[in-house]
Amino acid sequence: MNRLNRDFGMISLLGFTVPSILNLLFMSVYQMVDAIFIANCVGENALAAMNIVYPVISVILAVTLMFSSGGSAIVAKQMGEGKTREAKENFTSIAILAVILAAVISFLSILFMDPLLRFLGATDLLWADCYGYLHLLVLFMPLAALQLIFLSFFITAGRPGLGFLLTVLSGTTNIALDYVFVAVLGWGVEGAALATAIGYSVAAIPGFFYFLFHRKGALCFVRPRFRLKIIGFSCFNGSSEMVSNLSISVTTLLFNQIALQYLGEGGVAAITVALYAQFFLTAVFMGFIGGASPVFSFSLGSRNYKRVHKLFRISTQIIGALTVLVTVLSYLLAEPIVSVFIKKTSDVFPLALHGFLLFSTGYLFAGFNIYASGLFTALQNGKVSALISLLRTFIFLTAALILLPMVIGADGIWLAVPLAELASCLVSAFLIYRYRKQYFFTKKQEEWQIPRQNPAFNAR
Repeated sequence: MNRLNRDFGMISLLGFTVPSILNLLFMSVYQMVDAIFIANCVGENALAAMNIVYPVISVILAVTLMFSSGGSAIVAKQMGEGKTREAKENFTSIAILAVILAAVISFLSILFMDPLLRFLGATDLLWADCYGYLHLLVLFMPLAALQLIFLSFFITAGRPGLGFLLTVLSGTTNIALDYVFVAVLGWGVEGAALATAIGYSVAAIPGFFYFLFHRKGALCFVRPRFRLKIIGFSCFNGSSEMVSNLSISVTTLLFNQIALQYLGEGGVAAITVALYAQFFLTAVFMGFIGGASPVFSFSLGSRNYKRVHKLFRISTQIIGALTVLVTVLSYLLAEPIVSVFIKKTSDVFPLALHGFLLFSTGYLFAGFNIYASGLFTALQNGKVSALISLLRTFIFLTAALILLPMVIGADGIWLAVPLAELASCLVSAFLIYRYRKQYFFTKKQEEWQIPRQNPAFNAR
């Protein structure tokens, strides 16, 4: 029996998604480790340099997440429909395409490295560290793409625990090598980049062999069939995740430029702390909906609409509880989190702590926005999912970043994210209400619209 095909309650659904939550939390932690070692062993300017080059990495991750999230929803739905062979063929083709595109973007980044760094805002003071970190790490981004693909499809295959195990191995390898390369050998930003690259390999290579040889599993590699309709719909359905990450690239660039204008290089370092902490704290929300999405998609494919409604109800309650937890922790742990990156004796520490506390207000609304976007992706409505992500991570945030500092000064930089999250939350709530009948969110079964009246359900 497929592990997605069962009647989940609140406890069992939370238990099923825990590996996915821990997965993303651990990935966030070991991504933060580079920043922690660099900040403490190299310096705050090197930390700022990492943030300046992050948009390049984010673009590659955006393309991969587009395929993994959009494709996994389609594959899970096909599994629910009993189309096992077709699901495996589509999984294989999606993985191949994601790696090819990651390799192409990596090659172009290397080819145009100098003008790219100038465009990103690398100053003369930060240039060497920007180049040292990016030119090495970008070589291994195809392996990072594989890791993300496998993270998503291990859940679809009903093996979230195995994905978590590989993430733990990857992360511990990265942390150990960061200590050796950066703290002991003194290799600086290049050592941190190499440690991260080896960490990607530890997760990607075993995952590749699992899907290659584990023929009895729900998913495995087979001879691919590149169905343009499926590939196109995967891109469209996963466009929200791509939009979100591409927007992060743009807004990170904007954050850095505005911080330099108002606060100097120290301000960029302070912003970096808040953004890295955001990756960690929002990983709870992303991990939950990432783990629950295949269950929604499978139930949709098997036409179990009562189960879809029940999943929506209990998932919304879980997101509410997680929102309270994350918001409280962000305030209680503000000083320890900032001190991990920046020494308390540093002149940047008070600035970073003050900004972090203002920034953390956004967690009151971020969870619901992430959940809403992921929910519509799972239900194969990429248009609505992309709209939420575009408004949340780009349009509202860009407007707030440009306008708020003009009105209230430097504090506007920190409050831009909370304001954007609040505006997005209102839109997300409206869209869920708008589609309550079409996607079985309402508890009145007589109001449900059958799938034949909704083309999104029948997309292939």
